[in-house]
Amino acid sequence: MLDASLKNQVRAYFERITLPIELVPSLDDGAKSGELRSLLEELASLSDKITLAPDQHDNHTPSFAIHRIGTDIGVRFAGLPMGHEFNSLILALLQAGGHPPKEAPELVETIRGLDGDFNFETYFSLSCQNCPDVVQALNVMSVLNSRIKHVAIDGALFQDEVEKRQIMAVPSVFLNGEPFAQGRMSLEEIVAKLDTRSGERTAHKIAGKAAFDVLVVGGGPAGAAAAIYAARKGIRTGIVAERLGGQVLDTMAIENLISVPHTEGPKLAASLEQQVKSHDVDIMGAQTAVRLIPAAGPGDPMQVELANGAVLRSRTVILSPGASWRQLNVPGEDEYRNKGVAYCPHCDGPLFKGKRVAVVGGGNSGVEAAIDLAGIVAHVTLIEFDANLRADAVLQSKLYSLHNVTVITSTRTSEIHGDGQKVTGLSYVRRNSDQSHRLDLDGVFVQIGLVPNTDWLKGTVAMNPRGEIEIDMRGLTTVSGVFAAGDATTVPYKQIIVAMGEGAKASLSAFDYLIRHTSTEVLQAAQ
Repeated sequence: MLDASLKNQVRAYFERITLPIELVPSLDDGAKSGELRSLLEELASLSDKITLAPDQHDNHTPSFAIHRIGTDIGVRFAGLPMGHEFNSLILALLQAGGHPPKEAPELVETIRGLDGDFNFETYFSLSCQNCPDVVQALNVMSVLNSRIKHVAIDGALFQDEVEKRQIMAVPSVFLNGEPFAQGRMSLEEIVAKLDTRSGERTAHKIAGKAAFDVLVVGGGPAGAAAAIYAARKGIRTGIVAERLGGQVLDTMAIENLISVPHTEGPKLAASLEQQVKSHDVDIMGAQTAVRLIPAAGPGDPMQVELANGAVLRSRTVILSPGASWRQLNVPGEDEYRNKGVAYCPHCDGPLFKGKRVAVVGGGNSGVEAAIDLAGIVAHVTLIEFDANLRADAVLQSKLYSLHNVTVITSTRTSEIHGDGQKVTGLSYVRRNSDQSHRLDLDGVFVQIGLVPNTDWLKGTVAMNPRGEIEIDMRGLTTVSGVFAAGDATTVPYKQIIVAMGEGAKASLSAFDYLIRHTSTEVLQAAQ
């Protein structure tokens, strides 16, 4: 299953395995079991530290466990962890084989000290770019603490199970048989849900930090670029973010980043994180800013209050909070979110195999979603408010060539219907006649653009009617010492490469501000 080049790469990674592990399959006579057996045999052939054990029946077939010989440590995959989950497989093999995970020592100790028996199940899809973070986090936990067990389950392969548990969005995590969480989560967030005191300890630690010269709020391309440029000046730099990578993590193919012909969002986000970590930046992840407090007077630091109650101080602040999926704001949307209402077709599309869905939005993202879904589902209805689709011509041409897609324009989505458990349909109104119609559906994918994450800044910095932060040509906001960059600002083009440049510019402007408004200690620190 693995080509020669990939085998050589994997063989090199396996040199880091120091402890013997075994692969324990649960297989039958099916085609998928045959593919899985071939994969396991290939993996075992690439290291003398890996052995393939005889079949042992499990509740999930096909599946396999990765077991550290002589211990209770191990993880299980139900299905073939290829696609986005292939990296999860390789990391699980390395970590079960003794290669230490790259986590903060205090987080590792917290995981090892968790008291209780935790049996996790994560449902993923192979096309989901959000799922590997959750799968890998729970795998790490199961390797660090033998009382934590984890099985990662390909929802598309175990559809009966998905139907029984009414799973309509991935990743979906169950703990000891009960729903635990849905959507992307970091390792820190999972641990915080299990150890309620960890949030309190983190807040106390953050609150005790000395004032920064530059504090970046937001971890997307703009925030990462700002942090890197500030750190390179030798000044005290911090970055606080819910997740490093931001909206890029939810992006699939990226083909317009100059000098990089093709990449994917999670891969680019990982590179951004790695580069930020290579500089002297104090990274505070899994944190949400809730208030910006301007300086009380000349020479006083500004303050950023976090959701956990901690307050950070800084001489300058760079705001790069990014944007989130725009919602329809119609009856039924909130009630059936993750129960048929979805925002990521790549993640959740495989769960709707053979069903009927709608895509709301006729821009590039909406048309791309409809094209992708058409290869999975029985039928796609694309609904667009304007009289014409707004997507690029090449995408429209592809869309109209598909036999199982219907396009409805000049139409307003008015309501999403359900039976209390899941989506059953959608109502829309034709704008040229005011006639209402209903579609019987199993899912609705909302693709109508983004909205800036700036509600927490209202009344502090000036914003336009769309909620975008107003900035000048240097990235300065209406508050002295506060700069902004990226998709949450009035910069007209919301592109990754534009956000990176704006982040760099805002950082350089912040440094210039420090030189002009603080003592010579800043200049000395930069030398």
